[in-house]
Amino acid sequence: MNIVTAAEMREIDRRTTEEFGVPSLTLMENAGAAVAEFCLREYPKAQTVGVICGKGNNGGDGFVAARKLHEAGKTVRVLLLADAAEVKGDAGEMLKRLPIEPVIARNEAEFGSEPVGQILQSDLVLDAILGTGFKPPVSGLYEQAIEILHDVRGIVVSVDIPSGLDADRMDLHGEFGPVVTPDAVVTFTAPKPFVVFPVPIVVAQIGSPAELAGKVARSTKLNLAVPGRVDHSCRSFVRTDEPVMLMGRRADANKGDFGHVLVIGGSRGKAGAAAMAGIAALRAGAGLCTVATAHSVLSLVSNFAPELMTEALVETEAGTISKRALQSDLSGKILKGKAVLAIGPGVSRHSETAEFVRDLVRSTTTPIVLDADGLNAFEGCTGLLDGSDRTLVLTPHPGEMARLAGTSTDKVQRERLGIARDFAREHHCVVVLKGNRTVIAEQNGEAWINPTGNAGMAKGGSGDVLTGMVAGLLAQVNTADPHQLDASEEERRQIAAVGDHFRLYAVITAVYLHGLAGDIAAGEQGMRSMLAGDIIAHIGTAMRELNSIRQDQFTWIGRLDRVLPSIE
Repeated sequence: MNIVTAAEMREIDRRTTEEFGVPSLTLMENAGAAVAEFCLREYPKAQTVGVICGKGNNGGDGFVAARKLHEAGKTVRVLLLADAAEVKGDAGEMLKRLPIEPVIARNEAEFGSEPVGQILQSDLVLDAILGTGFKPPVSGLYEQAIEILHDVRGIVVSVDIPSGLDADRMDLHGEFGPVVTPDAVVTFTAPKPFVVFPVPIVVAQIGSPAELAGKVARSTKLNLAVPGRVDHSCRSFVRTDEPVMLMGRRADANKGDFGHVLVIGGSRGKAGAAAMAGIAALRAGAGLCTVATAHSVLSLVSNFAPELMTEALVETEAGTISKRALQSDLSGKILKGKAVLAIGPGVSRHSETAEFVRDLVRSTTTPIVLDADGLNAFEGCTGLLDGSDRTLVLTPHPGEMARLAGTSTDKVQRERLGIARDFAREHHCVVVLKGNRTVIAEQNGEAWINPTGNAGMAKGGSGDVLTGMVAGLLAQVNTADPHQLDASEEERRQIAAVGDHFRLYAVITAVYLHGLAGDIAAGEQGMRSMLAGDIIAHIGTAMRELNSIRQDQFTWIGRLDRVLPSIE
């Protein structure tokens, strides 16, 4: 599904009306009805509903939602932040159809009245103040309304976009002024760049043809120089009802058909990281997994799971992998036959071990997933990272990305999309920049935004699980070597391109499933109490849920329904 800007959304609406004959009033009716349907379905216990409306089209959507909720038997109160005469066009028509008299607040004094206070005490409050056409910062009465919404006792649902936010920005660290922080957002037709906003978001279809968003996105030209703004290199997110790729299994399959992952990591005090990566690779479907680790921690890794095979590597006095391991242990049989190397979990930042990692990465053409201290080994020498001749996937968190890019963590967080894309292009690799709405950047600079995951995953070990899952799914991608085929050069190029496509989708699938498993764990354990091991335990459930997620007018971007706040 394409991410579209505010201007593109206006173009989609215009073309929907002019080319497909859907009146703009119908689009507004459908939008408001979708918000009401969402609220009725997700918050059935909400008996009182307050709807705060601006004077523009966002307010018009709110009027429709208020009418639909009133017709459904809810006690609905509407607050209009303008004189009724100021509401024009479609929004004005929807105001006329409103079956209840709105409370009017034209200034800050009127905003403090008792009727307004009653609206703000509702079980559920709809934010229909400002839409995608607004550019921050907000001021005056609207600013006061947005600030007061931070303190309401009920659930807050934003209509189309959280009021006060710039819809076209993926950088949420700028100076915006006050922004509503809702419990959920119902946006329309297509996701907007604000999908990075850290709340559950659903996309409701309201009547525009499904293919129109892609056509409009491809036909417009955007300013690529504005930090944080979306551009044509970031046009997709991973849909909850249309993910990705899980390899099928024939009835006569054997373990050799699904790849052998080699995890290289672990050190004294960090054996669990390598073990969790290995277990996650198996849970993701790899046929075999071996963990090669420092000799003194081998028994600890073995005890994590009997399904893991292990290999002991020469170690330093500090209990980390020695650079001598590359010649003495990894020179032959251990590397032979491995589909993917996962390097870094628990490997430590010991200087000799870092040298070992750099030498290993340079000396092999086997596909590599590089994480944790495997990434830190390249701080200051990123010129050695090159995925031109093999698949190279980097999975940094913001601090590791900052070390690789030679910048600050704050800057990485401010410019997540741009930094990930630039690094992926420069080093011919796939960059998985972890965090809220993980960015997956391809070698050509295009990017995907992952919708799954939650703050409960911000615990030690979660990244090691992702490393194993990426390696496990990559190991299952079974593409023919084009150089072994009796085919023309052009046919070989096409086959190679398909292989790259499947490898990319294996990474995207792993990231999506990792977040989904974390969402399921959060729903059962709670975000505060969940552990990385809970993510591993729910990988299988996440895979099953890919085929059972609700198929209806709503496409979820963000946490599963079970993590949404509820009304008691």
